[in-house]
Amino acid sequence: MGSNANKGTRGEGTPGGQSKAGWILLGAAAVLAAGSIGYNVYDSGTAQARVDDIADAAPTIDELRATAEESRDNAQPWSDLAFAYFERGDFADAASAYERAVAIDGGEAVLWSALGESLVYASARDPLPSAALEAFERALELDPGDPRARYFMAVKKDLAGDHEGSIADWLALLEDSPTGAPWEADLVRTIQQVGAINDIDVEPRLAEVQGQRGPAVMMPGSGDIAGTGASPNLRGPDAQQVAEASRLPPGEQRTMAEGMVVRLEERLENDPGNLDGWLMLMRSRMTLGEPDRARAALASAIAANPGETQELREQAQRLGIR
Repeated sequence: MGSNANKGTRGEGTPGGQSKAGWILLGAAAVLAAGSIGYNVYDSGTAQARVDDIADAAPTIDELRATAEESRDNAQPWSDLAFAYFERGDFADAASAYERAVAIDGGEAVLWSALGESLVYASARDPLPSAALEAFERALELDPGDPRARYFMAVKKDLAGDHEGSIADWLALLEDSPTGAPWEADLVRTIQQVGAINDIDVEPRLAEVQGQRGPAVMMPGSGDIAGTGASPNLRGPDAQQVAEASRLPPGEQRTMAEGMVVRLEERLENDPGNLDGWLMLMRSRMTLGEPDRARAALASAIAANPGETQELREQAQRLGIR
């Protein structure tokens, strides 16, 4: 939910002649850019060296498909393949791969909502195909808080002419989203654009919602959550590093993101009392579409910090970890 937004702005041909100029689709794939998944584990050294290393290591589509075809009881390789297809704009192939993933593991909301989004992008005529709606509805049955499914169900209201209802739902989603969530900027922009197109004043309500939201779920190294347990080694990338990462092909962006998460896990093995680090790991796993690993990270964090169980569970819930 982020830089893919520009892919989803559609103009003419909406049902009932309604304008969709304000419809910004929140593509979850975009959050894997280094600047949004991991203002977390950049360490010393140049970004370019890391870019060069990852460019050599990124798996090809053929390699991802071969791995997926060998998997009969693990949805993750199919999810990885679907993500790679989505990132290069092969949305129909992405949807097919996500269909294989949910056939193996139909209990993960994030896979269903990713399938729905892929079906939306793959549709040449229908802005919200029935199969996509079914996928979003299934996602919400499994997890009523799934941000992507909630977003698109509000899109459904907008397409039906219920602009007030769609804005209300998006505002509710914003209120429930962690401060600094990767989709936050696009969500706010969607609310503003739909409001402007339909002469609805949204700014007072936006200000009210923003004022009610809690602090950021993760403040790397700041100690805002971890207190004295925060690590100064967990710091964010500078502008040049983010720019370098953003120039990577999408598949390599995921490889970079996964590499950063692995390094974060390694650091936490030596610094298990760092709550900021555990929260970053959980968020990164959710961003990568790996809720099982996010839950495993929560369990490890609690095991290492039993006195912080309530805080960790509350923060995990904000991230959609159930």
